[in-house]
Amino acid sequence: MEVSGTIKKIGDTQEITASFKKRELVVTTEEQYPQHLAIEFVQDKTDVLNNYQVGDKVTVGINLRGREWTSPQGEVKYFNSIQGWRIDKTGGAAPAGQESSGQATAQGSSAPNMPPMPEEDDDLPF
Repeated sequence: MEVSGTIKKIGDTQEITASFKKRELVVTTEEQYPQHLAIEFVQDKTDVLNNYQVGDKVTVGINLRGREWTSPQGEVKYFNSIQGWRIDKTGGAAPAGQESSGQATAQGSSAPNMPPMPEEDDDLPF
């Protein structure tokens, strides 16, 4: 899945334990009713946010995570989280040989950019 929008906040990397770290990114969607989505990057993915700033327009590759928890009183609760695994700037130049996710969506295809085919002269009536 993907989410597109503008970066509202980039949190600091938090070391939860000696072997687990996370970093939060808040993206504001661009729709009639904008949503402020907190997306969590964990472990080695925390570093992918280093080259981004508040205000950048981005597309973020996400996974939805869900878990079940039983309280000491036996009550079962469910929690959801949004976990990011990739981020790309949109509206700018894509790396050579690639197009940004926004362009792929707009064109309805994820095929690489191809040069236009030269038009040939023909004598067909249609």
